Amino acid sequence: MFSLIVGGAASGKSAFAEAMALGLAGRRTYVATMMPWDDECKARIARHRARRADYGFATLECYRDLTALEVPRDANVLLDCLGNLLSNEMYGLGVGPTATRPQAADAVIAGVRHLNAHCRNLTVVTNEVCLAGTDYEGDTLPYLQALGRINRTLAIDADFACEVVAGLPNVLKGVRPCAC
Repeated sequence: MFSLIVGGAASGKSAFAEAMALGLAGRRTYVATMMPWDDECKARIARHRARRADYGFATLECYRDLTALEVPRDANVLLDCLGNLLSNEMYGLGVGPTATRPQAADAVIAGVRHLNAHCRNLTVVTNEVCLAGTDYEGDTLPYLQALGRINRTLAIDADFACEVVAGLPNVLKGVRPCAC
C-alpha cells in the first residue's frame, strides 16, 4: 500500500506518518532525506531521531537518487520528506544546480515509484506548497511548481492520501491503512 501524507510546516505530518507506520505489522525502515547542512538542520534531524528512537526503525540516509536505494522487500518504508529530496535533486549536494526542474521532479517521482515497487508498504511525507502567496523570487517558484507536480502525480498513484493540518488528518483519498 502506498500512502501520501501532505502538510504545511510543523503541521504534524511526520508524527502522523510515523504513527501510521507503527500501526503496520512488520519491519520498519525510515528513509531520511534531510542533509545536515547547518546547526538548524542538525537540530531538526536530532529531534526527529529522538522522537522515533524507540520505534524500531532502521534508518537509511538517502539525499538523492532513490532509484539506487535498496530496501527490504518485507519492510514498511517511511520516506520523509519529498521537499528535501527535491531540493537535493535540483541543487545538488552543495555544488550548484545539477538538474532542471522537470528532470529533478521526474527523478523524485521515479524514486518513489521504485521504493513502492520494492517494499511491503510505503508512506511518503511531503510539503504542501503555494499556500503563502505567489510573489516568489529566484528559484523558489520553479521549486514550488516542481513539488506541486510531484505531489499531484503521487496523489494519483497513492492508495491513501491525506493532508495533516494542526496534527489532524483530512483524508483526501482511500482508507487509512491502520487504526492509528
